[in-house]
Amino acid sequence: MKRLLTSLLKPFKATTGMGRWLLIIGLVIVAFFVVLALFAEWIAPYGFSQVDTKVNGRRVRFPKLSAPSAEHLFGVNDQFYDILSRCIYGARTAILVVLLSVLLSLVIGVVLGLVSGYLGGWLDRVLVFVMDAMYAFPSLLLAIVFSFLLSGLLGGSGIVSAAMSLTVIYIPQYYRVVRNQTVSVREATYVEAARAIGASSPTIMSRYLFGNVIQSVPVVGTLNAADAISTLAALGFLGLGIQPGDAAEWGYDLSRALDDAASGIWWTGVFPGLSIVLLVTGLTLIGEGLNETVNPTLRKRKFAKIVMPKLEPVEGSTK
Repeated sequence: MKRLLTSLLKPFKATTGMGRWLLIIGLVIVAFFVVLALFAEWIAPYGFSQVDTKVNGRRVRFPKLSAPSAEHLFGVNDQFYDILSRCIYGARTAILVVLLSVLLSLVIGVVLGLVSGYLGGWLDRVLVFVMDAMYAFPSLLLAIVFSFLLSGLLGGSGIVSAAMSLTVIYIPQYYRVVRNQTVSVREATYVEAARAIGASSPTIMSRYLFGNVIQSVPVVGTLNAADAISTLAALGFLGLGIQPGDAAEWGYDLSRALDDAASGIWWTGVFPGLSIVLLVTGLTLIGEGLNETVNPTLRKRKFAKIVMPKLEPVEGSTK
């Protein structure tokens, strides 16, 4: 675990220049949404599926499609939901789905890539064929297919099924990155020395190869997280994602706002759409900041300024 954390945090320590500013801005944006996700119950004025409130001892339903006001800062949608509360709880849904999908795909993809790249043979050929076939499919189409399958197996369209459907489409990316790097370093001198002293294959992969082939994983992970937000929103927009009774989801709210836009009701779609754009932008900036550090062609090094000593006049010289 210590080796994993050291490998993952190494790019953060080395980031400089423009990459550092991109990283800082991205972290601030993502941290804002993480705070919303963690403290949604205390920040949101209402529940994500609440449609009324108590006034003078009796329940009063929210005004349908009411414009932004002091009682409802982002307005109310056509289902009598408070849009601000839906946006705040939607951050929790997005963060949970992204964390689950990225972590699961990372673990599975990295392990398969290490084993396939190091052992080679028929196992490597089979895995390369399967991963290339999955990678050839459009990611949204593959997510739709697995969303149908998992909703039937898991008995609903909840956070777990949405995360699992996204996990499948990102495993090939981690596999390809780790497998290619493993193939390039498995014949290195230090690996040959480990074999010579009798180290087993699991030992070589975990102690000698893992730390050297995982350097690009943080960049891939952040970019996949940004893509997972948009894919989750697309599933919700198509009605294949998380249902409104299970959790708040920005893509579903956007789909409900289509008819409102034609009537000049802008607030039902602007705020969920803006939430998606901001979170995707934050994660993308983090990925770009890390990429500038990991990619040597983009990295800018700081050089110390060379100060030449003053020349002392030579005795007897005319100059």
